[in-house]
Amino acid sequence: MTRKIFNYIALSYLLLAITGCNTSKENSNTFFGGKIINPKTKYLVLYAKDKVIDTLLLNDRNNFLGTYDNLEEGMYYFKHGNENQYIYLEPKDSLMLRLNTWDFDESLVFAGKGAERNNILVDIFLEDEYERKLFYKLNKLKPKAYKNKIDSIINFKLGTYNTYLETHPNETDEYFKILKTALTYPIYSRVERYPINHVYTNKKKDFPKTDESFYAYRKELDYNNEVLMYYTPYARYTTNYLYNLTYAKGHKPMKDEFSSDFTVDLLNTISSEINAKESKNAFLKRTVLDHFYRKSSCNVNQEAFDVYFNLSSNDKDKSLIKSILEDNKVILKGDEIKDFSISDFTNQAIHIEDFTINKNTVLLFWNKENISKPYISSRIPYLQKKYPLLNFAIIEIDGNNTNRIKNIDIKNQYYINSKQLDNNFLTSNMHRTILVDKNGIVVNGYAAISSYNIEKQLKELSKIN
Repeated sequence: MTRKIFNYIALSYLLLAITGCNTSKENSNTFFGGKIINPKTKYLVLYAKDKVIDTLLLNDRNNFLGTYDNLEEGMYYFKHGNENQYIYLEPKDSLMLRLNTWDFDESLVFAGKGAERNNILVDIFLEDEYERKLFYKLNKLKPKAYKNKIDSIINFKLGTYNTYLETHPNETDEYFKILKTALTYPIYSRVERYPINHVYTNKKKDFPKTDESFYAYRKELDYNNEVLMYYTPYARYTTNYLYNLTYAKGHKPMKDEFSSDFTVDLLNTISSEINAKESKNAFLKRTVLDHFYRKSSCNVNQEAFDVYFNLSSNDKDKSLIKSILEDNKVILKGDEIKDFSISDFTNQAIHIEDFTINKNTVLLFWNKENISKPYISSRIPYLQKKYPLLNFAIIEIDGNNTNRIKNIDIKNQYYINSKQLDNNFLTSNMHRTILVDKNGIVVNGYAAISSYNIEKQLKELSKIN
């Protein structure tokens, strides 16, 4: 708390320095600025929904400032490095932030007009992070005892909401919706996850039995708010709700991968429960992709994809999924890996047959638009350490020798020009991992490093003599 008070005082001086000399005409605009300690990059990106609003450059003192005309009230979020956080902006706000990237969320504090409503949102976020450990323990409880605990927590959250409502009568109705969502939806989200978490925590095979009162709160919630769908607490709740409804159709608990029947039922549940067109299409796309990658195999659940194509109305999304399915037909299990080259960071081309000969190999093809460098830089070293006998190649699709990933040896980094492939297996630009044995034979044509199944697949690959 002392550190936050210090940051607030320092930020108040910064606010005066940045906005103090502006004219009254300029003060009718909306300001968003601040200071970043130990910056990861020289800029910060501001988003509305999934669209970039502005890229804000840091000056030599690591300060930044954006000025906006006719800015709409609502939720935005900013990204710096591989971290992000939400902010709520209204016209004529002068919102200034201060944060230290070494302690990103915990150090974040706001000053200026609009600060109070954003500081409480950050506090709620931090409290929710703290509560994760508590809920892990609560998942062990039987339904009735769990429900009693949840009711008590919800009443406390609503008390916080009502107090803020009474002491801040000038806040808008739209902000109060966000505040209530931030306070309560993470709790409701965990209630929707309770059945599956109870099974995992207690190592059971069947879901606990609950009655209608267990989900009584559902009657009060809105499942089709297009704006809130971009706010993590709301989107996470909706996802957990849809999965829980699908499990209730008679499916057994699943962990490593979802059956084709479950995926089909989930896609139909999304279609029936979500009316907002943009949100429905987003959930359909994410579901069919997540389940495909979770499987970590080139074996396709064709019925699930057929249902997806029938339900989605987004032609761009459907084109991407079709490209993935076409890519999946090129380089299958049992094929010999051959007829293309990868380039190292000295621009030296290496035939893939030479790279894999006498080495059990993991080929990760990636594109920065579809998988993040920070994720690769944390995931791959972990897998390399756990499976030291495997030969790893991290290959950027249509990249070059300048886009290096930190924490990964440069000797393991390569790039490929997909346009020069005779049989292009990377048309979608989506990440794809191919597992090859030391004889150059593909043992998995479409693995995924994010899957639960990848480790047992790598373990088996390590054993091949």
